[in-house]
Amino acid sequence: MSDPSTKPYLMRAIYDWCVDSGYTPYLSVTVDSVTRVPMEYVKDGQIVLNIGPVAVERFKMGNELIEFSARFNGAGHEISIPIGSVSAIYARENGQGLSFAVTEADAPVPDQPADSGESNEAPPEPPRPSGKPSLRRVK
Repeated sequence: MSDPSTKPYLMRAIYDWCVDSGYTPYLSVTVDSVTRVPMEYVKDGQIVLNIGPVAVERFKMGNELIEFSARFNGAGHEISIPIGSVSAIYARENGQGLSFAVTEADAPVPDQPADSGESNEAPPEPPRPSGKPSLRRVK
């Protein structure tokens, strides 16, 4: 029987270090056929996710899978990422962390299915608000 991979243990250590240091932990993920993320945010077969305690709910980083709930543009999504698909975990503020090789079994898939009949163009970005940002109290 082979030894278990050190990758999930190292990832948990970097995650804990980020949170304990007040940094924001980010995951860089190579999207494959079993990765469950909102595909409209995938660029070139990759997605970068904020996995900080404020950004996610029900976060669980096991030895085979990372699972959590997160909001993307106000819509809730259930996220499921195989450990083998993670290419890096790092602190957003200083870039310190670890990068990993993505396993062969987790080959990336195209952003959209080939038979969708749609073009390969990225979806248009929503317009950015102009002017000075402001806050108001809602009662």
